[in-house]
Amino acid sequence: MVTDSAPPESAALAPRRVLVVDDEYGPRESIAYTLSANFAVETAERAAEALRKIREQAFHVVVLDIRMPEMDGIRALEELRKIDPHVSVIILTGYGMLSTAQQAMVAGANQYLRKPPDVAELLEAVRSQAEAAQLRRQQAKMAHEAILLSTALKKEIDAKQPQIWQARASVELVHDLNNPLTVVIGYSALIAEESLKMVPISPEIGKRVADYASIVEKAAEYCHHLSDNWRSTSKKTAEFSNVDVVGIAMEVKQVIFFGSAILQFSGLPTAYIRGSKYELMRIFQNLMKNAIESGATWVTTDFNLRDDKLAVTITDNGPGMDEDQVHRAMHGGFTTKEAGTGLGLSICRHLTGVHGGEFSIKSTPGVGTTIRLIFPPAKT
Repeated sequence: MVTDSAPPESAALAPRRVLVVDDEYGPRESIAYTLSANFAVETAERAAEALRKIREQAFHVVVLDIRMPEMDGIRALEELRKIDPHVSVIILTGYGMLSTAQQAMVAGANQYLRKPPDVAELLEAVRSQAEAAQLRRQQAKMAHEAILLSTALKKEIDAKQPQIWQARASVELVHDLNNPLTVVIGYSALIAEESLKMVPISPEIGKRVADYASIVEKAAEYCHHLSDNWRSTSKKTAEFSNVDVVGIAMEVKQVIFFGSAILQFSGLPTAYIRGSKYELMRIFQNLMKNAIESGATWVTTDFNLRDDKLAVTITDNGPGMDEDQVHRAMHGGFTTKEAGTGLGLSICRHLTGVHGGEFSIKSTPGVGTTIRLIFPPAKT
């Protein structure tokens, strides 16, 4: 399978690579000349030659004539997709070949143009499809790295089981990594699905793909932070800075919970404390996840100043807990979920304390749960 081997910065500066495949010399060279001012262009006069070049290096776009001797465009497209599933393919179709072009779309083409193509239309199509291909490669790479990261973490956890404190830290990390890693893979799948619908490219779909890519990037950054934190054997305290707790909570809603309407916010529009963004994200992730998985249909997070301190109150209408369950949950190891670890609340309690805060729970069976976090505000 072909992948982009160039580093991100170099890839951003290098021109997009385009392969023009047509058995007719005139149209082939005319298209190549038209594109050469903006793209790195190569040509092939037979499908077999094109497939060989695609095996040797990655292209962003293949402009493929649908009618060629030896191997037509449809068959070439099928073979091409086995080599590189991410490259964009623009089919060139002559007059009266619309049904064949539609067949090519089903076979995996991204767009088709009438032959000979309009110059402006050709340039726009290649530009848009090149960007779409680059995005698919990036998302596929991120999904692959997420899987490798998960596998590596599991191996390291197994290797260090005898060290009790490290084993507990590993379990906590896997507990917190589960959600963002799922998001990375889930959004990568969404992006792959959306790419199939980008025919013809539209601004609305383009924006949607860009939004997905942004969320995947944020989730990946969160994973890297958790991974680095786990790998650190010195247990150094995270570097603190002035951070907006409201903005952090809203980012958790978007990145971890797909913007779920169950999660609502009230009170202050911004609220700054001295802390670590990613450690605070872990707190909100765990508390919101616990409420949703318990069956709550709404979870409201309120931000207000009380006695010169920031009060963050998270209230849900879940099943609630009795006093014994609250006590056991606060100390870790207790869960009402079938596959739960019971670490979520103890992690939140610990991280709140690291930020100089106070953590308390009030819960009533059949009514719901209210969790209150009190933080010292950032000094201005």
